[in-house]
Amino acid sequence: MRIVIAGGHGRIALRLERLLSAGGHEAVGLIRRPEQAEDLRAAGAEPVVLDLEAASVEEVAEVLRGADAAVFAAGAGPDSGAARKDTVDRGAAVLFADAAERAGVRRFLVVSSMGADSRHAGDEVFDAYLRAKGAADDAVRSRPGLEWTILRPGMLTDDAGTGLVRLEARTGRGPVPRDDVAAVLAELVDSPGTAGLTLELVGGGTPVMVAVKDVAGN
Repeated sequence: MRIVIAGGHGRIALRLERLLSAGGHEAVGLIRRPEQAEDLRAAGAEPVVLDLEAASVEEVAEVLRGADAAVFAAGAGPDSGAARKDTVDRGAAVLFADAAERAGVRRFLVVSSMGADSRHAGDEVFDAYLRAKGAADDAVRSRPGLEWTILRPGMLTDDAGTGLVRLEARTGRGPVPRDDVAAVLAELVDSPGTAGLTLELVGGGTPVMVAVKDVAGN
């Protein structure tokens, strides 16, 4: 499979690219800065320099054409303000979904956030982040042309992955290593039975492959 990943230099995305490459897939990562390209190559991915805050739908669609799946794993980052939460966490996700539809890429995964809600109240930057993520999720779910799955991890950690997770519509809050988030995404890419699901993810006791098969109904 050819999988295009927005936010290709992110900490989840680089892990995902390594897994996809090791599994014999072709991973393509969208990055903003040319100096990030070598990190993607080291992960086994093809880097494409394309700024989703400045690109047109057609420019993004051109990269997506011929892909089997698209993964939105971009984010403005913890040091960004409320304005970039809107332009990246919401705006870039909507642009990526628009481009996937235009390119005819149906399988579409979103790395969202637990608690994402377009109506979330509050004036802090994190409140703006949850609203932006929620609005992006709503926009993706409204597209009949996409076979979407939205993944909402709990508190992300850089602990070594265990390969054991809890993946359900509602899990309750908890931590989850980025390694395990990437492993779940790698399974979800090729699990069309999870299309139309919004799933929460935390650490747990179920092997990743089993957890994905369970929510896919097989």
